[in-house]
Amino acid sequence: PDLTGHEKFGLGNVKYNISKIHVTAVELPSASISLLPGSGIKLVIGNASLTISMNWNIRTWMFKDSGRGTVHISKVFVTAILSTPLDNTGPTSISLTSCRTTSGDIDIKLNRKT
Repeated sequence: PDLTGHEKFGLGNVKYNISKIHVTAVELPSASISLLPGSGIKLVIGNASLTISMNWNIRTWMFKDSGRGTVHISKVFVTAILSTPLDNTGPTSISLTSCRTTSGDIDIKLNRKT
């Protein structure tokens, strides 16, 4: 979905819109899944990266600007614990028990329309 909003800076508001958000690349060089006896599943992802492309525009009382942009997030580490019920009554369900995520680098490039 598009991201639209406004922020107050100094003497006025900045309205922004980020649209046409697309994930263009995902790298998972190190990922593992292991069973935790009696409790669920542990998912570990190491040194992952993600690239997103988008359109952007901003508007203030003085100017407006727009263009294309990319966001590259790297050195992403995720550890998640998923639990499953121990009884066999009803449909199987999975719930997120814990999740820890860190990212090392975020590179944002905004290009103006020409």
